[in-house]
Amino acid sequence: MATKYKRVLIKLSGEALKDEDGSNVFSSKTLHSMAETIEDLVKDGVEISIVIGAGNIWRGKSAKTIGIESTTADYMGMLGTIINALALQSCLELHNVPCRVLSAINVAEVSEPYIRRRALRHLEKGRVVIFAGGTGNPFFTTDTAAALRAKEMNCEAILMAKNGAEGVLSEDPRINPDAKLIKKISYIDLLKKNLKVMDNTAISLLSESDIELRVFNINDLNNFKRVMNGEDVGTTIRKE
Repeated sequence: MATKYKRVLIKLSGEALKDEDGSNVFSSKTLHSMAETIEDLVKDGVEISIVIGAGNIWRGKSAKTIGIESTTADYMGMLGTIINALALQSCLELHNVPCRVLSAINVAEVSEPYIRRRALRHLEKGRVVIFAGGTGNPFFTTDTAAALRAKEMNCEAILMAKNGAEGVLSEDPRINPDAKLIKKISYIDLLKKNLKVMDNTAISLLSESDIELRVFNINDLNNFKRVMNGEDVGTTIRKE
């Protein structure tokens, strides 16, 4: 069956990779379940790239407590994304999914450098590409890295799997438990309403593109398949 999107970027949070009790930075069950989900999408002919955060390893907020300068803290976060990328790559390869890690910062012993043409070639050959190292610059989040890479790879959509959230809500549910799920919204309205799905830099980048942002709950990995089958899952964000 033909999928709704041919080429997508999956944005994963680092926190989603942790054990439920937080005792380990990686959950074996989560990593292998994610690898199986990606394997199924690859079998359906979807070209997949991935950006992972580093929240399971390093939180920038900790830097202030320790006294680490912000630029250094950001580079530490970039290194964390490389660790996560290598972990997911290993799981994908155990499931016989060809995969390459491309890093925006130079770690030649463990990954390829990010080169746009090389990344596109990997996708065309059916390999999953994991983008590590953020944008390679401090002061930019992995949200911005995801938006940037999605545009560079000519992706049709970003699949943003959120931990415990069904999609974009009208308000912060911690403040208003009656917050409602928003099914469709434009990037501009997202900015105007200050709904924190991605940081504003990432949303601004996407607002100038035809890329759709699909936000849904990662706790049910079948949601990936549902989105690709064209089902109205979570929230769809697109330009006006």
